[in-house]
Amino acid sequence: MNPETEPVPFTSDDYAARMERVVADALGAGLDGVIVMPGPDLVWLTGYQPTAITERLTMLTLAPGQPPTLLVPILERADAEAAAGAPSVEIVDWTDGTDPYEVAQQLVRPHGQFGISDSAWAMHLLGLQETLPETRYRSLSQSLPMMRAVKDADELARLALAGAAADATFYEIVKVQFAGRRENEVAADLARLLREFGHEQVDFTVVGSGPNGANPHHEAGERVIQVGDAVVLDFGGLMHGYGSDTTRTVCVGESTEEQRDVHEIVRNAQQAAFDAVAPGVACQEIDRVARAVITEAGYGKEFIHRTGHGIGVTTHEPPYMVEGEEQLLRPGMCFSIEPGIYLPGRFGVRIEDIVTVTETGGERFNNSDRTLRLVE
Repeated sequence: MNPETEPVPFTSDDYAARMERVVADALGAGLDGVIVMPGPDLVWLTGYQPTAITERLTMLTLAPGQPPTLLVPILERADAEAAAGAPSVEIVDWTDGTDPYEVAQQLVRPHGQFGISDSAWAMHLLGLQETLPETRYRSLSQSLPMMRAVKDADELARLALAGAAADATFYEIVKVQFAGRRENEVAADLARLLREFGHEQVDFTVVGSGPNGANPHHEAGERVIQVGDAVVLDFGGLMHGYGSDTTRTVCVGESTEEQRDVHEIVRNAQQAAFDAVAPGVACQEIDRVARAVITEAGYGKEFIHRTGHGIGVTTHEPPYMVEGEEQLLRPGMCFSIEPGIYLPGRFGVRIEDIVTVTETGGERFNNSDRTLRLVE
């Protein structure tokens, strides 16, 4: 797939359908409605993202029997009206010098229980509670964790484009010089390449060389990469508003037998977990399958994180492939599969792809080479 292909724009009807579905899901969860503050949920539901998230109250209210309503500061009304989902909401504004919570209380059932977006500022939640003391709130990640989990065809297309761009980035990064350069120099190359292949936002560029590779979330630093190092490359961000996240491990100049053996164990674990993806399979089962391969090889204690996380308008979101997550996979869910082995003071190996659940199994959005590559 060409990473530069433009996706189909979302329409007002797309956003209206999402809001309608969230209202129905909220009722099923025992909520009287949903309150959404600026952040990924608001973008997903309306296409609106304030140019600056400030102390001024902005909130979307969704509840049965009333139209979706977006409350904004009057100075930001024009921007809100320009959002793709604006025709599907009523926009109400408030003016500096007035109390926005007095306006907000007209949109919220005074004795209701509401789901509220995790990105809500404490000052705004406290302001609502003070104005509407009989209301109760639950985080959306707790009350509607699967709200954004199942993607439609246009969302899947964007994730596929982001994955293809990440693959293209990998095939270019293995051409650069590693030996004798600092980790943060290679990380800068990764960020540049992601943008060249279409990403508007780079969220992370992990370059963990040698012993730093044993830290799964190592921040690329000043260490000079040496011949013989295994290097964990984990990178991603947003493209057309949807996430990429992929990891490959390479070796510089040469590899040891142990590095090759550990890499093959991780590759087999990643493949086994992918093969287990199918509708109706519990999320925790994907983790169990990957962990069983690594444990059987004698490295169970060195696999120190969950096997995967959901991805969409953010690079980390529900569902999570982790023990205890009994949520069943459904077609359209998208998540990472990223087992790893980490040997403190020596090296680490991780292999990660984004996959989606299909009607019959799984499909990868990352298809770059998973064998152990040597770089210069």
